[in-house]
Amino acid sequence: MSLGHRHPGASRDPGKPRAALSILLLLLLTLFTTLPARAQELIPASGSSGEALDISVLTFGPGTIYWERFGHDAILVRDHERGTAVAYNYGMFDFNQKNFMLNFARGYMLYRMGADRLEDDLDLYQYEGRWVQEQKLNLTPAQRVALSDFLRWNARPENRQYHYDYFLSNCSTKVRDALDRVLGGALNRQLETTPTKTSYRFEAVRLISPDLLAGTSMDLALSPIADRPMNALQQSFVPMVLMQQLRQIKIKDADGKEQPLVREEVRLLEGHVPEDPARPPDWRLPFLLIGLGLAALLVLLNHLRANLAARIGFATLATAWSLTCGVCGLILAAAWAVTQHWAIWHNENLLLTNPLCLLLLPTWILSVRRQWWPSLWAHRLNWTIAGLALAAVLLRLLPGCYQGNLPWILLVLPPHLALLYSSRTSLKSRMA
Repeated sequence: MSLGHRHPGASRDPGKPRAALSILLLLLLTLFTTLPARAQELIPASGSSGEALDISVLTFGPGTIYWERFGHDAILVRDHERGTAVAYNYGMFDFNQKNFMLNFARGYMLYRMGADRLEDDLDLYQYEGRWVQEQKLNLTPAQRVALSDFLRWNARPENRQYHYDYFLSNCSTKVRDALDRVLGGALNRQLETTPTKTSYRFEAVRLISPDLLAGTSMDLALSPIADRPMNALQQSFVPMVLMQQLRQIKIKDADGKEQPLVREEVRLLEGHVPEDPARPPDWRLPFLLIGLGLAALLVLLNHLRANLAARIGFATLATAWSLTCGVCGLILAAAWAVTQHWAIWHNENLLLTNPLCLLLLPTWILSVRRQWWPSLWAHRLNWTIAGLALAAVLLRLLPGCYQGNLPWILLVLPPHLALLYSSRTSLKSRMA
């Protein structure tokens, strides 16, 4: 959901996450952020009658860059008396805020709402090749005035900031809740009682998965909290999903008769960017093959220790593997311990990408020597790391303990076991 065309030093929220801790936290944080904006904020004058106003929801399709993959949305107010069309969106942040990057990494994010001329936004999205859909709403004159007044009030400097959350309070949920204010709660009531078969992980990973690195990092970073089933109200954090949901919403007109909320849809711009995937990728088989391949290579290289090239290969691969797992584990632990990014807390992938792996780096670096064997302490640490990785498998068997991390188990567990096996055989050869 990216709408970045206004305000020097400001950026927009596409409804999604990246932070400074690492690529994992950075990607999660940038779920729903966008490019710097360049123009001046517009807050129209009040006083128009409800008959002169038209209210629409604008949905902007996904773009090609990772932060654009989640789309964006806004509320459009057309004032036929004044000849204006103003789009209000809730996705802006300012790099010039005090301690911005530190707060961003901690999960204490202050975003704000902005108002833009429709023609300026359309110019931007046409340049980016993204589609724009307008949904004209069946609101009474009184509801149109109430919503317009609320948006103008909300866009004032003293009111426009809000605490951003990439799943609970982003550009899409703010649009949804602004509409619900004038609908007397009808929108939220209908969505809240509608179950879905998706989760926060499902939606976030499927949308960002065209960028492979971003998709896999997002999946690794999300915890079991992100695997809980959602209702339609929670799922509406995705702008394209909210667009579909609005088509199903029924409201009552001034006479109490039921009618659809959306009275007309217009495609303002056609896009050439591929649509968002219907499902997240299934990484189980490729991750299993990679994991088994790495494990087999480690065992083979250790078996051929008489050859210098094999020792160099084993030392390099084992060191790189432990360094990668250890750094990822430190990032996940820090995100849990010192940030407000609740969707990363309690992450069972800490059992797989274990910070303890960093303690084995000297052991694997020294394995390039011809006469090498791990210390008893290092061998026991290998047992601990492999045992904790196996615990991630056992956790999946416990009732109420589920994290969608089977691909990561298939990828990470075989190399951990291979390193344990290599440590054990090297230690046994010394004793022999």
